[in-house]
Parts: sequence; structure tokens; C-alpha cells
Amino acid sequence: MTQTQPSVAPVPELGGPALRAFFALAERWELRAGEQRTLLGDPPESTFYKWKREQDGHIGRDTIERISYLLGIYKDLAILFPDPAQAEGWVRRPNTAPLFGGRSALERMLSGNVADLFVVRQYLDAQRGWNG
Repeated sequence: MTQTQPSVAPVPELGGPALRAFFALAERWELRAGEQRTLLGDPPESTFYKWKREQDGHIGRDTIERISYLLGIYKDLAILFPDPAQAEGWVRRPNTAPLFGGRSALERMLSGNVADLFVVRQYLDAQRGWNG
């Protein structure tokens, strides 16, 4: 007896929407190009500038995951800080929470590890009382 694989509907390409959302966030947070590349997982410089110019393109699963965490962080901050300037500035301010050790959330996120994006997102989820 032959087993057949279940039919899976194709997933729409997420590259364009994800990149447009990321570059809008990067503008709000006033991220330099190097910071943007690090947060995206260090794509080659030519790829990064193509994504930035076209706001579209094929992006891998790791990059989608990174952008997802960053958008979640952005959303959490908008909920925690109704004043947009305060929300946008939080990522650069030194933080005394043990997770940050006096560094800013951005410094933690710029380690290059996707796990650090997850940890910052988890921290903010906890601050706003959401447990997923």
C-alpha cells in the first residue's frame, strides 16, 4: 500500500512584506546599515542593499524568524509605552534588568544570535503580562 503525502497549500512569499516591515522599523529605531545587517543575520552586503533598495526578495527562514521577533518587540514596546518616542528610544537606553546588565536592549540584540532577539521579546512579553 502506498502512502500519499497530504496536500499542502503553497505559502505566499513573505519576503516583500517582511522586508518592508523591517526597514520601516529600522527607520523608526534609527538603525545604521551595519546594525540592520546584524539584526537580519548578516546577509552579504550586496544582498542587504538589494533588499533595502527593492524592499522585496527571497529571504530565508532564519531572516523571517529574526524579523518576526523584531516586529514582536516593536509591538510590545508600543503597548508598554503609549508615547512613540519613549517606545522607540527604549531599545537604545541602558537597562538595569539582569538580562541586560546595564547595556541597552539593542546592544543585546546586536550580538548576532537569534536567541538574543527571542530573549528580548520574551522579556517584553513578560513585562506586559503576556505569556504566549
